[in-house]
Amino acid sequence: MCEHGKVDAMYRAIKVRIYPTDEQEAYLTQCFGNTRWLWNYMLNATTTAYKETGRGLSKAAMDKLLPGLKKEYEWLGLAYSQVLQRVTFNLSSAFVNFFEGRAKFPNFKSKHGKQSIQYPQNVKLIPRDSVIKFPGNLGMVKAVFHRELPDAKFTTVTRSKNADGRQLLFCLIRKTIR
Repeated sequence: MCEHGKVDAMYRAIKVRIYPTDEQEAYLTQCFGNTRWLWNYMLNATTTAYKETGRGLSKAAMDKLLPGLKKEYEWLGLAYSQVLQRVTFNLSSAFVNFFEGRAKFPNFKSKHGKQSIQYPQNVKLIPRDSVIKFPGNLGMVKAVFHRELPDAKFTTVTRSKNADGRQLLFCLIRKTIR
């Protein structure tokens, strides 16, 4: 416990290299496109709402739009649902940071830069088998673990692809400090 009576936590990211199969790569490419499209759609909807009413869309309002969008655009439903919900969370956070002066106005996303998707839970790292088990349609993906994983809770797993094609996974862990 720290001096104010609360348990403190330390956050740390661990980088893991992954090697998806061609089929998994196609699925991940689809997910990247889905999240990028959703980000751009919600950014446009929020700025349009702000221009018309003086108020943007809240995270809850964006989340309410998701089921209708998945029905209208069936391909949007191919991505794991929590990955799409994380897009609305990140966009909402981007607007909060902008209005509090900590960041610039959120930009539209392009497929030519770094791409990433976030899994907020249900990802299992299995170092003894050199695989990572993802929820949804992705399944088991080969991985190389370069160091021993700490005994801690994973809060978010971000999967990114650099412009050079390298596949990386960043596992954010939360470790309680006693």
